[in-house]
Amino acid sequence: MSTLAHVESSMQAAAAYEESKTSKTTQSERKPGNYGRTIGQPELSEKAQKYYEELKKKFSNMDFILVSSDMKEAAKAQAGKYANPHKMVVLIDEEKIEKMAEDENFRKQYENVIKSAGIKLPQLKKSLGSSGANVKSFGLLFNDGGNASFFAVVDKSLAAQRVRIKENAEKKAKEKKETAKKEAKEAVEEKLAQKHAENMENADTVTVTASSIEELMRKINDVLYAGMSDSMLTDAEKMIGQHFDSRW
Repeated sequence: MSTLAHVESSMQAAAAYEESKTSKTTQSERKPGNYGRTIGQPELSEKAQKYYEELKKKFSNMDFILVSSDMKEAAKAQAGKYANPHKMVVLIDEEKIEKMAEDENFRKQYENVIKSAGIKLPQLKKSLGSSGANVKSFGLLFNDGGNASFFAVVDKSLAAQRVRIKENAEKKAKEKKETAKKEAKEAVEEKLAQKHAENMENADTVTVTASSIEELMRKINDVLYAGMSDSMLTDAEKMIGQHFDSRW
């Protein structure tokens, strides 16, 4: 082996050793901590822990949940379980926080996704009109490879009741012998039943996930209007979501 080749080989070996040593050091520096809401037992290095606190302060209107590496798939499968009716939920794993703390470009990429979701998801709920009340929570989770998924927790019981109310309204319209007094009484009873359903603590919910906000809206509407024909929808309901700008 020539002298130059020997030197290059030695340099490569030294670089590999230093990289391995740095990786081991980073792993050994990680430790459990008070990270707020967590799934599993995540551990962060001191630098990552400091960055994570800064991230949560930067997006204080969101509910961050730190996920340990071994619980990523479980968290994704049960995303709706961690819903928050008051804040958008962000599920993010410890490995991504570590990389965001070290890599500025990686950090900007992920923070931009979080920022965009914080704007687009509230817009989506607003575009749903009164039906938006059926969506109990919105959330964001990160997949490996830099892609994000969105999820929404939708109350199916309210959607099903909407079908029953509309069907009953059609039935009443066909029953010519019903008196105005009886119709008024039934209308009041239906209104009370709907209000009761909206206040149910143990609502019948379903979690829908999507790779884009546009897809998320379609899936939400599928749940809200399942079993309802076009003839049963009002003009306003038919227009829901048609003017939503899903571009990032």
